[in-house]
Amino acid sequence: MNLIIQGLDIHNNDLRNLAKLSSASSIERITGQAFRLVGANQQQDISEYCADAQLDFAFIAQDMPLTYFGLFATDMDSTLLAIESIDEIADMCNVKPQVSEITLSTMKGDIGFAESLTRRTQLLQGLHQDALQRVYDERLQLSPGAEEMLQKLKAAGLKTMVISGGFTFFTDRIKVQLELDYAIANTLEIEDEKLTGKVAGEIIGAQGKAEALKQIRNKLGLKREQVIAVGDGANDLDMLAEAGISIAYHAKPIVQQQATYSINHVGLDGIINLFR
Repeated sequence: MNLIIQGLDIHNNDLRNLAKLSSASSIERITGQAFRLVGANQQQDISEYCADAQLDFAFIAQDMPLTYFGLFATDMDSTLLAIESIDEIADMCNVKPQVSEITLSTMKGDIGFAESLTRRTQLLQGLHQDALQRVYDERLQLSPGAEEMLQKLKAAGLKTMVISGGFTFFTDRIKVQLELDYAIANTLEIEDEKLTGKVAGEIIGAQGKAEALKQIRNKLGLKREQVIAVGDGANDLDMLAEAGISIAYHAKPIVQQQATYSINHVGLDGIINLFR
């Protein structure tokens, strides 16, 4: 196996210690924040060492090129984006603390997504639709490394997709801005230029996100093993389960426990460093 080590501040002694713990044959530099330990053996001590040193690690098959995959699917809020868009909308009508509390409970899996989105959207009732554009223009922020990651994914021939329990107002614009191939999300109901406090149509929650991924995967004629999916909250678990490689990005514990790999310290470009 290759042991990929990533971090914002990697010390030479950490690399040497990890190479010794894993019986790696050599150390290769990928970037200034990523190194490949070749011929490594999986050891429980690696996880404990990296947690103490604030490093991300992943054991990857040595013959795993990025070009093997055909589809990359990502959650939007707190994954592709460094914000929770619905929380920022809520800030425009002074209900952000209430909405953020529900958002956090949802991410941890304490309440179901459909109930959560319904309750949060109700709190937005009466807000003028112009507030959505203000959030996009003034507050939208990509997660670190997002653009570099997408550039390299596309260069390797992968299709790219954002699947969100958030709203199409944002995913449609992000799809154009980042030149993504597909975008799936919920639709806010708007009447007389104001939010009604309701979601139009069926709510896309955990199962809906998984179904959306499966639909595009099948459309492209790909196997499950040819899909990489990234998320951070409990409502991403079903979607992640439909991918051959699932990545928990700065995620809640419940997601890290079930994902193939976790990235907690570096940006989204760290995903590219996992593969040849």
